[in-house]
Amino acid sequence: MPPENRSKKFMPNLRGLSLLSAVCALALLAGCSELGTGNANSYFADTPPPPAGHLRWSNGRSPKTIDPARAAAAPEADIARAIFDGLTDIDPATLEAIPAAAESWEANADSTVWTFRLREGLKWSNGAEVTADDFVRSWKRAADLVPRVPHRPLLETIAGVEKTRGVATVPSQSVNGPARALSSLSLRPRLAGTALSQTPETTAEPSAADANGATGFGAVAGDSRTLVVTLNRPDPEFPKLVAHTIFRPVPSGGEGLAPDSITAATITNGPFVISEVSPAAVRLVRSETYWQRERVELERVDLIAAESIESALDSYRAGRIDVITNAEFPPVLLKLLIPYDDLRRTQFAALNFYEANTSRLPLNDRRVREALAIAIERERLAEGELEGTTTPAFSLFPFGSSAASNLLQDKTRARERLRDAGYENGQGFPPVRLVVNRNDTQQRIARSIAAMWKENLNIETEVVVMEAAEVEQARAAGNFDVVRRGLVLQTPDTNYNLAAIFGSRFRSALEVEPSPTPSNVNTAANTNAQATPTPSAAVIATEEDALYELTAIPLYFPTSYSLVRPYVNGFVPNSFDIQLLQRVSIDADHPVGRNR
Repeated sequence: MPPENRSKKFMPNLRGLSLLSAVCALALLAGCSELGTGNANSYFADTPPPPAGHLRWSNGRSPKTIDPARAAAAPEADIARAIFDGLTDIDPATLEAIPAAAESWEANADSTVWTFRLREGLKWSNGAEVTADDFVRSWKRAADLVPRVPHRPLLETIAGVEKTRGVATVPSQSVNGPARALSSLSLRPRLAGTALSQTPETTAEPSAADANGATGFGAVAGDSRTLVVTLNRPDPEFPKLVAHTIFRPVPSGGEGLAPDSITAATITNGPFVISEVSPAAVRLVRSETYWQRERVELERVDLIAAESIESALDSYRAGRIDVITNAEFPPVLLKLLIPYDDLRRTQFAALNFYEANTSRLPLNDRRVREALAIAIERERLAEGELEGTTTPAFSLFPFGSSAASNLLQDKTRARERLRDAGYENGQGFPPVRLVVNRNDTQQRIARSIAAMWKENLNIETEVVVMEAAEVEQARAAGNFDVVRRGLVLQTPDTNYNLAAIFGSRFRSALEVEPSPTPSNVNTAANTNAQATPTPSAAVIATEEDALYELTAIPLYFPTSYSLVRPYVNGFVPNSFDIQLLQRVSIDADHPVGRNR
């Protein structure tokens, strides 16, 4: 039965049931195979569009703060992006840096000093001028906030910012949406960049801060429209990094930016301002002072709080919501929604991987690491143990990856690589000590991978289960052969992400000489070149290097789901759930609701 007929036949009879009860009833009545079919013009709900300038968006629970420095994840980050304008933005479709408050930028030869030129006539919502000093002051404020702000390690790329000691936590990211789904998979939210404290600080030329007479902080205002930023190390993709909310300017004094409250009196510089606040919703209206106001089509955005996917979907079906993001979709619910065209799916910017201890025999041999990596059938993990809620990871990043990889399961080659390393048919290979955190899903994954290694390589695995803090201690002490890690990525800046994964092993490509070692794992040259074990992992400068060395063995990416009505234009699901509301519009003349 087509989805449009199912909705008319079944939905009216299920109004008295909760949504999940209705879903279960649908699953029993229609069968999973029928729920998996649909046509190109079917939508889960067919209510008419709202007025053209009005967007109603459910993006999680009620937000706690609008401070861009404290915005750990949605819904706070969504609001911060809408009301505060950074130097750059990330294009949701391409994940490339695009101009925002800065109209242009340039770097020195080794990308350690970046100069941003601000647009003329930038205004705060109170009419005051936005200057380069506002960015310097706001960045210093974020670096000095106590307790530390969630994503402070991103600021630590700037010269003069003290490094954070220890591993911080993301306070609100484990309760909502994709992050909640990650939590259920025990992908504990980690701050991208916590490993940066292990890396040396290098500057290829005199600091721009010193040149301007400052006291060491690496961001200085050359004049009211010129911002010069000196980094600790080269980063050719710094404009992507600086698009993060933590780099957005806030008004002097920080009025309206308390860590646990939201007020419509907050002074902002983005395309929208806050007009109303209630426990049920935060209403934004188009700013009168935004530099590109005439290009902003939405007059009003209601960010509607939802305590559960059930309540959000009820409102969506009733026509009270146009978009749902940052929600956990249970597998049984996805079976109902997958046939419909308003369901969007994308790989979420988080990586679950196994880290190999290259200081131990025999994991110091790259051939052994390759054998372990390609003996894993990632598709079976994603569809089996993870119930189709993830996608197999054949690269390190789920976005913009062009690195050559050959991580598909290849039993024959895996056995050959183990034989070349001196362990034919697993003979003499010591048991692998695999450390995972105490989570049912991660334990099932570990047992499944251990079975694959036994079947394909004839090696034994000891799965060691620890509490999360104990896993970190074991990793720090090197008391493991392989350890499970999870990383939530905060930026499309691949240099920063590689440093977050590999710590002191990472060097920017601008810091190292080109490696003579081919980076494609599957080349014949690589197969025969390594006649002796590699004593330790080489420096990682690119994703290609990482996929060759395989000190980090990718396993899977979580999947992010959203519902977007067909009359909402410019709302582009992506790995980071980044949206530019100044590009979104409502097609009030769209035929949905009248096309059946």
